[in-house]
This record gives sequence, structure tokens and C-alpha cells, in this order.
Amino acid sequence: MIVSTKGRYALRVMIDLAEHQSEKYTPLKEIAARQQISEKYLENILKTLVQNGLLQGLRGKGGGYRLTRDPSQYRISDILLLTEGNLAPVACLEPGADCGRLSECRTYEMWRGLDEVIRAYLDKITLADLARPAQAGDDYVI
Repeated sequence: MIVSTKGRYALRVMIDLAEHQSEKYTPLKEIAARQQISEKYLENILKTLVQNGLLQGLRGKGGGYRLTRDPSQYRISDILLLTEGNLAPVACLEPGADCGRLSECRTYEMWRGLDEVIRAYLDKITLADLARPAQAGDDYVI
């Protein structure tokens, strides 16, 4: 599994909005500038997030984007599954995959176990976890 730029940028946008939460909408231009991502590319990602209810969008003056719920209610796995389609580490675990070697495959259970670990790990992390401000002392370097 390699997470594409679409998935990584979606996470960055969601974290950005969680960090800059307010009652107002945040303009696309501001998000793009803070994250150093092309506005044109972000439009497509934000459209997907709005269509699936993760964000609210408003056009016109005072428009932009904002989260639809508290950051603690967004699981990272949900954001990545939405933008990536699936998180399977190998093609035979993708939905609808038909492997003729499944009955004799010695690695299938290993890959299935890895898939379960990845999903369980990402299910535990919320947007709030990633948007937390750095704690004092977190910048210590050896």
C-alpha cells in the first residue's frame, strides 16, 4: 500500500481545518497557501470530501470550507479509504479480487494479517490526535 498524494493532501487539509477551526468558512486560497498545495489540485480533493459529508463548502463571499463535526469524530482510516479506495497491501485483498492461487497461497494469511493491523492502527487515530498542538518539550533534539 502506497498512499497517493490525494490521500496525503486530504489528510493535510483536514488537519489544517481542524487546527484553524472557527464558525467561519476557510477559503480555499488560505488552505492552499498554508499547505503549499496547488489550488486546482485541492479543488478536486475538497469536492470529494464535501460530497461525502466530511466537509461543508460554501461558495461566494465569506465562503470556503469547514469540518462537519468535531475532529475527534474523524478516523484517519475513513479519510484514507475515501480518497484511496482501499488500503490493501496487496492486490489479492482488494474488493472483488479473484486470485486463482488462493487455495495454495502460502502468503495470503500473512498479507491478510498485515491488512488487519494497518486498518486497526488507522482506526485508532483521529483527526484530533493529529491536530493537537505540539506539547512543550516535544522539540527536544539530540
